Amino acid sequence: MPPKKDSQANASGAGGDNVTSSGNEIFKLLIDAVTDYSIFALDRTGRVLTWNPGAERLTGYSAGEVMGTHFSKFYPQEEVDRDHPAEELKTALAEGRYEEEGYRLKKDGSTFWANVILTPLRDAQGRHIGFTKITRDLTERRNAEEKRLAEEQRYRILVEGVKDYAILMLDKGGHVSSWNEGARRFKGWEAHEIIGRHFSNFYPDEDVRAKKPEMELEVATRVGQFEDEGWRVRKDGTRFWANVVITAVKDKQGRVTGFSKVTRDLTERKRAEQELRAAYEGLEVRVSEKTRQLEEALRARDEFLSIASHELKTPITGIKMQIQMAKSRLEKAGSGEVDISRQMKALTVAEGQLNRLTLLIENLLDISRIQAGKLSYNFEKTNFSTMFNELAEGFRGQFIATGTDLKSYIDETLEGYWDRLRLEQVMINLISNALKYAPGAPLIVFAKREDGHAYITVQDFGPGIPDKERGKIFERFERLGQTRNVGGLGLGLYISRQIIQAHGGELELKAGSEIGSTFCIRIPLDSREAKPLPGKGSVI
Repeated sequence: MPPKKDSQANASGAGGDNVTSSGNEIFKLLIDAVTDYSIFALDRTGRVLTWNPGAERLTGYSAGEVMGTHFSKFYPQEEVDRDHPAEELKTALAEGRYEEEGYRLKKDGSTFWANVILTPLRDAQGRHIGFTKITRDLTERRNAEEKRLAEEQRYRILVEGVKDYAILMLDKGGHVSSWNEGARRFKGWEAHEIIGRHFSNFYPDEDVRAKKPEMELEVATRVGQFEDEGWRVRKDGTRFWANVVITAVKDKQGRVTGFSKVTRDLTERKRAEQELRAAYEGLEVRVSEKTRQLEEALRARDEFLSIASHELKTPITGIKMQIQMAKSRLEKAGSGEVDISRQMKALTVAEGQLNRLTLLIENLLDISRIQAGKLSYNFEKTNFSTMFNELAEGFRGQFIATGTDLKSYIDETLEGYWDRLRLEQVMINLISNALKYAPGAPLIVFAKREDGHAYITVQDFGPGIPDKERGKIFERFERLGQTRNVGGLGLGLYISRQIIQAHGGELELKAGSEIGSTFCIRIPLDSREAKPLPGKGSVI
């Protein structure tokens, strides 16, 4: 029996050795089959004991070239100099495992980025007998990661450096998670003040109450993007007009992980649009006003032409009639039937009509000269009393015909440097108006020296000028006769004021006159240095 027992034991022992041998063979075949990992064993000091095809492919060394050499030959020199390989072995032995990523060397001197795992090996009694070292080449992953990081860095620098756009990220709930310089510049918040807060802080209260921020995120989530223009709020509470684009950020599975938000300040554009709109509306108003003025001017022109035609024809008709009557009487002269007094009266009437016609024509010419700035003046020493007496003599016939009583109170020493003809023209216009509106009523002319000026008044005792018309009487083509059945072109007072202003003085209607009208003239005694008002003619 014992031999049998020994035989069985031997057989059993022989079978166990075969099984172990077979397992070692399989394990070796497994290690050798791995080509993407470098898997080898080190002794307790770090010298290479085994070398698999993956290690040879990864480093370029054959087994014969590395067996027995220290594994530090795979490390860059700076790592060797700081004794990093020995530190790895100590750490692995102390902690049971060591893992890191870093650069390693190939046989040709080039480097690759490796993931390294060192594990201590122990025998059945737990004694340390060496290490296993597994190395994986992560160069492509490392390059891809560095490329991604570089792109992210460039993008971050680009975004943070943009000053004309607020570019920020929001989490799924709409809270700010990033903040660039553009956002800081025109929203006013520093990054530490706003990151973590809800983006509704940028919206007016009425938009927050209407839940507009939530609506924008909902639309961006549903369709991918939301764009809007509207008022937004800065930190200091002021508003700006913004273009806003919110884009949903999704992961690989299409789930929304947050939002990007780009805001552009369009306040200046909005202001320019408003100014353009206001200018356009103003232009419409001005065009409408110009159209109205043009229509009014055309109406005034037509009215003026009608009045001018009538006013010019009236004295001409009168002159023709007086000439025909004089001619008829002269034809009877041979029979001794000529009445000299009647002839003189007729000629006086004709002369008055001719003077009226001449004044009308001169007024029309003066209007043209004033508008062109070519109404000329010849300032010379003039005695007002002498000038007025000669002028009044010319009106004698009209005074008699209308029953007008002229009373004058004039300082005979009143002299000045004036344009005599133009000053006469003013007085003729004022006297003619008195005869026209107050025939038969007294006419008083007063003139004196006062504070270096000549002070002259012409007062009639006619119906006066209503308050509502006082502001218009010195304008062109304004005729009180429109309601009083009297003629005229409405130019005399306008031209007279222009002349007096060119002398450095003023022509006004005295306020508060209870009876009739009183026109007051005040001009310097020396008008040679006078300058006409802009657009009122010129001194030549």
